[in-house]
Amino acid sequence: MTVKIVAANEQASPAGKLADAELHFVEGALDGLKLIGFSIWERRSPSGRRNVTFPARTYSVNGERRSYALLRPIAESEAQDKLRDAILSAYTEHEAQTALAR
Repeated sequence: MTVKIVAANEQASPAGKLADAELHFVEGALDGLKLIGFSIWERRSPSGRRNVTFPARTYSVNGERRSYALLRPIAESEAQDKLRDAILSAYTEHEAQTALAR
């Protein structure tokens, strides 16, 4: 699996959104497919740490909008942390390459 960073369109992106990320599968049953719907955000807290949101689907119940995650851990939530770290690492590399290209 590789992580592809898609730079956010600054004109149409919400405040704080840095980029989108896609997971590209390169072997196994998912070879040739990609999973989209990940976004990288700048947190508004003083720590300035970044956050990754995972793909989700919205639905409505009695006029109230709700969402549920499409990618969930089977047993331990640490699996999401590993993926979040991989996406943030790929974004850091993308930032460095973009800075060198300027």
